[in-house]
Amino acid sequence: MNLSSNELRRLLTTSDPTVLDELGAEARRLRDEIYGRRVFIRGLIEISNHCRNNCLYCGIRRDAACRRYRLAPEQIMDCCRTGHALGFRTFVLQGGEDAWFTDEKLCALVGDIKREFPDSAVTLSLGERGRESFARLREAGADRYLLRHETADRDHYALLHPAAMSFDHRMQCLADLRDLGFQVGAGFMVGSPGQTVDTLLKDLAFIADFRPEMVGIGPFIPADGTPFEHEPAGSVEITLRLLAIIRILHPRVLLPATTALGTLHPTGRERAVEAGANVVMPNLSPQDTRALYAIYNNKLSTGSEAAESLTDLRLRMQAIGYEMPVARGDFQIE
Repeated sequence: MNLSSNELRRLLTTSDPTVLDELGAEARRLRDEIYGRRVFIRGLIEISNHCRNNCLYCGIRRDAACRRYRLAPEQIMDCCRTGHALGFRTFVLQGGEDAWFTDEKLCALVGDIKREFPDSAVTLSLGERGRESFARLREAGADRYLLRHETADRDHYALLHPAAMSFDHRMQCLADLRDLGFQVGAGFMVGSPGQTVDTLLKDLAFIADFRPEMVGIGPFIPADGTPFEHEPAGSVEITLRLLAIIRILHPRVLLPATTALGTLHPTGRERAVEAGANVVMPNLSPQDTRALYAIYNNKLSTGSEAAESLTDLRLRMQAIGYEMPVARGDFQIE
């Protein structure tokens, strides 16, 4: 399916209820041709909700009145041990930009994980760092790095972030990660304040050109105490259309069914898989910290979002015809 800019605009704006069915069918065909009917699991470990940044949409922004925490390295290792026993072969260490986690500490942690679990991949999602820092993490054994670009429109980026943050630096970070040999993840929020069809078209053009190994998108959900706390949430329907479109534009991409979709819709994960997604990330964090990583309101961390409920999640995937193998689930190179 060849999608021109005009066709993409039509697909994003039409009220025709059959559009998602048509897009989903093509997205499933392309995904199944490359990856089969497999949904890969990643164990999400939210290592810290401290953050130096003050992004206008985020519930753990620097000025947020939230209770802060950070996990000790041994706590993180315990999460990995629990996850490995459950069948996880990718661990995603996610957190705010927390200066406590120096290069030395992170490199030691990555090395420990890789030594104890040599059959597993380590993904980091810790925000912007310098090229030298990324290089050290890669040398220590980190396989993947998730850094949402948030928006490919410079003016829109400025609307979502404080003046101290730079669109150019975000894009340079993504380029550095690719150059250093990481499997790179990008992505954006659907329905973020100020987003238009034109900004979404720029996001899709960026993804088609940069071709990240992973793309994480989910509906914007407001967070209490932020400048955008009264803004409406993004559309589940448009998010699903965009998932299918991204699969069509970039068939080999690893595409998560995000927690935000599950937060807004009770079968959000299943609907995402049927729209072309092939990754889920149950929460492996200690249970007493999960509610503290409140990047948006009512973020799910229990039920099928929790690693302890992996059997339930497997059954839910089986009910729509998919398996969840014990595998790293790497990007498939042509």
